[in-house]
Amino acid sequence: MPTIDFDPPTRCVVGTVGPPGERTFFVQVRAEGRSAAVSIEKFHVTTLADRINDVLDRVAGASASETAAALVADNDPLEAPIEEDFRVTTVRLLWDAERGAVVVELYDEDPDEAEAAQGIRVWLSPQHARAFARRALAVAAAGRPPCPFCGGPLEASGHICPRANGYRRQ
Repeated sequence: MPTIDFDPPTRCVVGTVGPPGERTFFVQVRAEGRSAAVSIEKFHVTTLADRINDVLDRVAGASASETAAALVADNDPLEAPIEEDFRVTTVRLLWDAERGAVVVELYDEDPDEAEAAQGIRVWLSPQHARAFARRALAVAAAGRPPCPFCGGPLEASGHICPRANGYRRQ
């Protein structure tokens, strides 16, 4: 599968499948009869959302306000069936100044190093990009709470905290 463009998408959201601690994160995109679902690491989700917010804060102005994002927010669950097209290993974020849009690129390999890299490229208006970022951060935060000492995920039974020299924290 070469790089597929979603310009503009009718839907672009982050969601999860599975219980906390065993969740798989997905980005689902749909446009004009095409769709894609790619699995992605939680770290990539939160980093992408943070960077989208940083870009929008610097260049987008009122078109990316929280109010504008709330008007286009998509809080529906992922669409079933969820079939992974590929697993994301490379994430790119660009600002298209000419169009005033955020461009998110997700690839299974670095396209600069692998000719056969699969990918999706999504153009998001500032308000849709802000809504995407807000949902992504909310989905990521809905999992296991972090340990207040080391930041690692807490299980219901506690965890072995490296900051406590291996003692189990409850």
